[in-house]
Amino acid sequence: MRRTPKDSADSARRITRRGMILGGAQLGFATLLGMRMRYMQIDQGEEFRLLAEENRVNLRLIPPARGQIFDRKGVVIAANEPAYRITVVREDAGDLDDTIARLATLVELDPAEIERAVAEMQRSAPFLPVTVADRVSWDAVSRVAANAPALPGVNPEVGLSRHYPHGEIYAHVVGYVQPVSERDLARYEDPDPVLRIPRFQFGKIGVETKYEDMLRGRAGSKRVEVNAAGRVMRELDRREGEAGADLQLTVNTGLQDYIHARIGEDSASVVVMDLVDGDLLAAVSAPGFDPNKFVRGISYNDYGTLQGDERHPLVSKTVQGFYPPGSTFKMVTALAALEANIIGPGETVWCPGHLKVGSRRFHCWKRAGHGHMNLENSLMQSCDVYYYELALRVGIDRIAEMGRRLGLGMAHDVPMSAVGEGIMPDKAWKRERWGQEWRIGDTVNSSIGQGDVLTSPLQLAVMAARIATGRAIEPRLVKSIDGVEEPSRAGADLGLNENHLRMIRNAMFQVSNNRRGTAYRSRIIAEDMRMAGKTGTSQVRNITAAERARGVIRNEDLPWNRRDHGLFVNFAPYENPRIAVSVVVEHGGGGSSAAAPIARDVTLQALYDGDPPLEAYPTADRGRIEELQKELRERRDAPAAGGTSRA
Repeated sequence: MRRTPKDSADSARRITRRGMILGGAQLGFATLLGMRMRYMQIDQGEEFRLLAEENRVNLRLIPPARGQIFDRKGVVIAANEPAYRITVVREDAGDLDDTIARLATLVELDPAEIERAVAEMQRSAPFLPVTVADRVSWDAVSRVAANAPALPGVNPEVGLSRHYPHGEIYAHVVGYVQPVSERDLARYEDPDPVLRIPRFQFGKIGVETKYEDMLRGRAGSKRVEVNAAGRVMRELDRREGEAGADLQLTVNTGLQDYIHARIGEDSASVVVMDLVDGDLLAAVSAPGFDPNKFVRGISYNDYGTLQGDERHPLVSKTVQGFYPPGSTFKMVTALAALEANIIGPGETVWCPGHLKVGSRRFHCWKRAGHGHMNLENSLMQSCDVYYYELALRVGIDRIAEMGRRLGLGMAHDVPMSAVGEGIMPDKAWKRERWGQEWRIGDTVNSSIGQGDVLTSPLQLAVMAARIATGRAIEPRLVKSIDGVEEPSRAGADLGLNENHLRMIRNAMFQVSNNRRGTAYRSRIIAEDMRMAGKTGTSQVRNITAAERARGVIRNEDLPWNRRDHGLFVNFAPYENPRIAVSVVVEHGGGGSSAAAPIARDVTLQALYDGDPPLEAYPTADRGRIEELQKELRERRDAPAAGGTSRA
């Protein structure tokens, strides 16, 4: 059927209208697409170019070199050494088991470490290197490099690792580093990204942890080009990091080493302080441990052995060990009484061997008593009854205040781990700690450094230093940081009566130089080096009335851990004090027999900065001292663990 002209015209109009609508829609879409393209290419072009660049280029951190630690003479005591390791890239290794088997013929591999490494490879991307042998020798690295064609995917690498060349003698002072743990990261609100680098070493104890932020340095960075799979194709540029700050400590390695050798097998602690700036010339806790074992990853058996040792080698006794100070505390009681004008130097107290307070008897160490005692003789012969009487007159609060003034009962600011306060008790302390009122018997016990009084060897050295100088001297362990000297800690005047201090110093001189003094056998003969000191013996067990009646058991007849601690504090030379020393020998028996001889030898070693002449010792001791010096020299010069000299 033929269409009419009208129908054809209507159809043409409809097609034209639809075409216009469709064309308009296409034009609108093209316009929107063009606008979007313009927006993406022009308005947001820079942003998309950066995103593309970030997908192609990765920024990676370069671990910084850790700052080194030196002693006061520039001897390195914490160094960085090359640490070689062997890594394997799984995708390049082909038959992984076969490759590891061939590697094992060249390098000694730990089966447990290989098992760990294979498990890590399964979790990681195939192109990432995984360590299969750490801290291998240069010879092992050379063998691997020489056989590289037969070891696909195996790569020898080198980095820096911490090393402590003097082993145990600085373990408690410097501490050690270990790989960063999640617990370490939790210490920071916003951890430094470098801490997340695998096996990055982080200070755990001692100076290493207290100065971690300074020693760590700042990481460098490198830009590497990677493909779509994340594999490194090439390095584009590198910015080296900033090495950590170098620290110079105040300690003297020769003296520190000598003290370790002199202590021998004893469980003991020795602190030596310089009296000019408060420098710690030595801070020894024995026995020690090898910090290098912790850096490498100490074995379960080795750690268990250290933990199970009854001499507690992991404890830094200089600042963490707290002991009743015994008779070394008598200077505190005496100064408190003198400053309160309660007693004069000539006033005497009668000592019959005990003092009865209420229904209880407090005994003197000399069962028959000392008779009439004045201040000088009471310190020289260490009469207990004299100080019982003083304490009853002066009261515990004044004694405690004097103790704190002399540096006891406070945590001194030294960068070592777990520095404690000890206990300098008074009435308020007992009420707060135990909810009890102070009793008169508590005062009597405290007067001779027993009861609740607890002090560290560091605090005792500070006490001796303050008595010697009359200043509020504080211990200083870090001498300089990157060559910039740290402030002196000489301290201001204590405000104590100089005449009273002179009386105490003179009485301490008599302890070491009068024939009736408790430390006379450990005196120094050299006129310009003579020392002033005080012995102390602190009980670790109660002596019952029944035991006193039948005779107190001698220390040597008791198990080691029930024997008394031996203590000694001193300063020297008496006329012009330069150093102060404290010695605590755990369960060593009496202070005069166990601690004073060590203190005398250490004092002379410090004053002469090396082995002193035999003429400095009493004539009767010279043969023994000569043999001892020879033995100690041989011991100090003998190679330590790891093949390095201890000298």
